[in-house]
Amino acid sequence: MSEDLQTQFQAAAVAAKNLDKRPGNDDLLELYALFKQATDGDVSGDRPGGFDFVGGAKYDAWTKLKGTDNEEAMRRYIDKVNALKS
Repeated sequence: MSEDLQTQFQAAAVAAKNLDKRPGNDDLLELYALFKQATDGDVSGDRPGGFDFVGGAKYDAWTKLKGTDNEEAMRRYIDKVNALKS
């Protein structure tokens, strides 16, 4: 992985926390899933059940990215944050 990509990813993570306007839930789920895929790889463990609706939604969003390599997830995360900044 290139240092440049890692640096851009870290800068995007900081920028995501300082957006002027709070993104909608779909955008937040996408950011969460891309970040987790980039940093932790494929989702593991059981899907949260019961009344953990937020946990279930996060798990499902992350599961959709299964097989995406971390560099691709980083690039998509950076692009998403940049789109939300505009």
